[in-house]
Amino acid sequence: MPTEARNGLSIREEEFLEKSFYLDEFHEKTLLLAIAPGTADEALLGGFIATVRELIREEVRLVLVVGDAETARWLETRFRRLAAASLSEPLFADANEGRRPTIVVESRAPEPDLASLMRLWSLLRGGPIAVVWVPDAPWMSLAGYAVKLAARLKVHKLVLMDPEGGVGSDGALSFLDESVLATLLGAGQAEWIGLGHRRALIQVIREGLLEGIPSINLCTLSGLARELFTYEGSGTLFTLEDYCRVERLGIDDFREVERLLERGRREGFLKIRSPEEIGEILFTGYGATIASGHLAGVGSLLCERYQAEHSGEIVALYTVSRFKGEGVGAKLLARILAEARSRQLQSVFACTTEERAAQFFLRHGFRQVTPAEVPAAKWIGYDVERMRHLTVLRLDL
Repeated sequence: MPTEARNGLSIREEEFLEKSFYLDEFHEKTLLLAIAPGTADEALLGGFIATVRELIREEVRLVLVVGDAETARWLETRFRRLAAASLSEPLFADANEGRRPTIVVESRAPEPDLASLMRLWSLLRGGPIAVVWVPDAPWMSLAGYAVKLAARLKVHKLVLMDPEGGVGSDGALSFLDESVLATLLGAGQAEWIGLGHRRALIQVIREGLLEGIPSINLCTLSGLARELFTYEGSGTLFTLEDYCRVERLGIDDFREVERLLERGRREGFLKIRSPEEIGEILFTGYGATIASGHLAGVGSLLCERYQAEHSGEIVALYTVSRFKGEGVGAKLLARILAEARSRQLQSVFACTTEERAAQFFLRHGFRQVTPAEVPAAKWIGYDVERMRHLTVLRLDL
């Protein structure tokens, strides 16, 4: 059966574009993945191995921290068998001679000792994976050890795979920074929003950020690929600093911006644009950057064609699915309006066929107007059919 297509691009192709962006980020980096004890059955671990293979092909080093013997032995067996069928080289240089990809750590050890660190590095010099087995450790002890190890190794990312997944009333808070975590850990705060039973885990995560881990993801084992490889994610990403910065787009952002604009077009939020129109957005636009460089949204202010009216058009204001509700769109809009005021514009306007987008502008003080109430240059060559479904919004500055 063919893969479902949306506006000419299949879901599979869309997923590939997103995955390639994240794999580029992880290239030649080290990720530490910790699996909660008792949560892994063979089906889930099979999907986990598929994700691991994709990371290895991108030359990612992986440190896996596990607590139960069954998971440790299952992983060890699979990794020793994983060889030329899926990789250009065997997983371990001397795998046929019985080398084990696992080190065993004393379960009472509060943090990694030098001997275990040296053994770990020896494994990673021989292959891209090392399994750290902390026998019989309960999940909180295992998570604490994983945080200490991730901080000591200064890994690019730590992923904690918890049976409950991310945090929030529905497990779907996409981002939390350290300052929010500090508030959440105040007296009674976690309990007030139903997270009292996860207070200890949240505390461990905050400690990891304060010890220098750049980002920590919390998700389920089954949601790992979606968390690592898609804009939507499946859990929660924790960072030390404010999760969102809005800055002028740079040339190294352009490829990803083009992908976001294409995604927004497929979702119906953005219109089809010519390469010249996209180029104008790239050189006039802003990007909202999340954590270690994820573009969460884009937006631009076009002024040149509306100089006579001292007006500007807000175009291509779009945030990816994972970051909706996180204030990213509001931050982009605030930066664009600041530019409009610095240019001494008298008004700005925006056009959309999406009700949700229209409501966003209305919430920020725009009012719905007729097409005649914005510069006539906007409508030169405009698609007549799209005009029938268009909402025009204006803000006087």
